[in-house]
Amino acid sequence: MPRVLGEEIVLGRRTAPSRVLFGPHVTHLADPHRPRALGPDHVAHYRARAAGGTGVVVTEVASVVPEDHPYEDAPLAPLGGDGWAAIADACRPYGTVVLAGLGHAGGQGSSAYTRGPLWAPSAVPDPASGEVPASLSPWGISEIVAEFASAAALAVEAGCDGVEIQAGQHALLRQFLSGLTNQRDDVYGDDRALLLVEVVRAVRSAIGSRVLGLRLTVDELAPWAGITPSSARAVVERVADLVDLVVPVRGSALTVGATRPDAHTEPGFLRDVCSSVRVPGVATVLAGSVVDVPFAADVLASGDADLVEMTRAQLADADLVAAVRAGSAPRPCVLTNQQCRVRDVRNPRISCTVAAPEVPERVVGRSVSPVVVIGAGPAGLEAARTLARAGCPVHLVERASTVGGLLPLVAGLPGRERFARLVDWYVDELAALGVPISLGVAAGSGVLQRGGHPRHEAERELPRRRPNTRVERQEITHDLESGRAVLACGGVDRPGRGTPIAAALRDGVPPGPVVIEDPVGDGAAVALAELLAAEGREVSIVAPGLLIGPGLARTGDLVDAQARLARAGVRRVTESSVTGWSDGVVSVADVVTGAVSSLPAAVLVDAGPRRAPSFAAGPGLIAVGDAVAPRTVAEAIREGRAAARELLA
Repeated sequence: MPRVLGEEIVLGRRTAPSRVLFGPHVTHLADPHRPRALGPDHVAHYRARAAGGTGVVVTEVASVVPEDHPYEDAPLAPLGGDGWAAIADACRPYGTVVLAGLGHAGGQGSSAYTRGPLWAPSAVPDPASGEVPASLSPWGISEIVAEFASAAALAVEAGCDGVEIQAGQHALLRQFLSGLTNQRDDVYGDDRALLLVEVVRAVRSAIGSRVLGLRLTVDELAPWAGITPSSARAVVERVADLVDLVVPVRGSALTVGATRPDAHTEPGFLRDVCSSVRVPGVATVLAGSVVDVPFAADVLASGDADLVEMTRAQLADADLVAAVRAGSAPRPCVLTNQQCRVRDVRNPRISCTVAAPEVPERVVGRSVSPVVVIGAGPAGLEAARTLARAGCPVHLVERASTVGGLLPLVAGLPGRERFARLVDWYVDELAALGVPISLGVAAGSGVLQRGGHPRHEAERELPRRRPNTRVERQEITHDLESGRAVLACGGVDRPGRGTPIAAALRDGVPPGPVVIEDPVGDGAAVALAELLAAEGREVSIVAPGLLIGPGLARTGDLVDAQARLARAGVRRVTESSVTGWSDGVVSVADVVTGAVSSLPAAVLVDAGPRRAPSFAAGPGLIAVGDAVAPRTVAEAIREGRAAARELLA
């Protein structure tokens, strides 16, 4: 059944090589010298997915007018010609249909760059920025219609197969469609879909028979005034004879996290809505956390959609479609939003928590000395896989009795269950590559030493293994001082007055009230609190900032996390610090006023960072991951891969 993803589909007068779409997303890949143009890194980004078998690529949305500048290096359509041409040329050998994303952010833009007003249907403040936009005049509306058409003509002249009009979450066209933001008393208020219809007609006229897509918000989750599935279907019916495909999405400025939620939301959450807005003769694309191949194949087979948008899944594995065609499993998306949600003040480049760019070519014509990788956490697993795929003999050793480092523990937390899939995938990959894995092996005194398992112990099978995956049990004698090794052993718990969070996950939390001290705010404390509260435990979180888990702002889960904690009955003690713990009571000081209060606590959990082990790297020994400093999964995988490449070089 999954092979249905690789089937061709006719869109207008073009045929896409597969039914998988790589959707528009903020990338921050622009050349700093041309921040509003699509540059070489954009080209490489889209080429990789085209080579991996995706059927349709929609480029990052370009503003059709200079006055719309929603983020620092947002593409600008009048400057897009060369970039679109390069992207189309790069994707053409693979038959991929390339659509230029076109839009206008309206009142959800930013005036920080233009120093001029934002333009919107009505003077309704944006919920995120609080900025009040100016109301577009009829003349201004006519200009925007004309600029959409001009941008579309430029895109197809550059070689794109068509365009996709943005009427999704961050879009002026959505704002005109919605009673939340359109409070006009003219014809565009009486008929809120009028501007969208005019834009679609103008663009169709400009591009002729080329492919025309529409990304449309079909549910703003505000039924009292917002767009609903029934009103959205009426819009689709009005433009059905003009568009070739529709991508239904959800959310508005009031519900930013709803458009691209993390793993707390069931993948494929728009399936029913997508099916309800389908109109005969228009290809419909299911979007919304579609990251699992079996689910995507089932959607296509059932007829609920004609294509599936698997953007995050293809960030995790650019070769997703090729892998499916070959009968292998793509690298799984873990739906954390940690690296792929890049629309924030840091302007990070698009990446992925688990992604691996191109693997070094197999070394040919010279011998490659063996490498031992010490530690089977995410850094060690990635290093071993990268080395093995390059043809280098590699042996992976781990002091614990299981692989994955902290990932199996993390996978037991709410919203992080998908990390278990990542561990399983690595186990299968290393088994297929023939990489031996030895457990219960510690590093010390310059050599690897067997620890915790007698030599005569029988060969064991890895947890959740493939049928032929086994753990090597021979004696390890690799000399770290003279050999080549990657040190990826995990961090160690820092000494403190409470139970380290890793130990709490590993050993369980004793009965009684629990206080979690969260000086980092990366979300681990939130997840543990949710887990314990679901068990009926009395839980409090103490944090120094105004909110619990401020790091979740980068993943879009900050607001939702506060709501989940409140519903679960977790006590949130903000702007505070733990000063002591004794006799079942935790002392807490207000960091602003210094006032001291107390909380009942049979258990104090320290959610602070771990520390690197006291094991120095030497010649031929490259330290990565938690062996250097507390690392996220993304950092660990990236450093494991980089260490492998350094050795291969």
